[in-house]
Amino acid sequence: PYYVGINQNLFLQASLHSSDRKLTVFVDTCVASPNSSDFRTLAYELTKSGCASDPTYALFPSPRSDVARFGFSAFSFVNRFPSVFLRCELVVCRYLDYSSRCYQGCISRFKRNADS
Repeated sequence: PYYVGINQNLFLQASLHSSDRKLTVFVDTCVASPNSSDFRTLAYELTKSGCASDPTYALFPSPRSDVARFGFSAFSFVNRFPSVFLRCELVVCRYLDYSSRCYQGCISRFKRNADS
């Protein structure tokens, strides 16, 4: 466990461990939950499809393509739960493959009207 105070900035880093140096890593989705085994019932999205859902979520420059750095402001679930668990989905792509998911960034999906 890592202990932080409410509203304290929390910085995270995800590293890809591979002998293939021509890979890059992208943070696609991160969800927080007070329950380490259930990220659906009571959950809070920090980012989805590469788009920040939380106003404090930010990506930070990385020293290498196989490292992703990001952060957000620490929070709690209405003071009823002593812990917050984080589950992130990352995508691994070929380095400099601009057609890959890693280089598309935020993908927002807009709903369309179903006109007659």
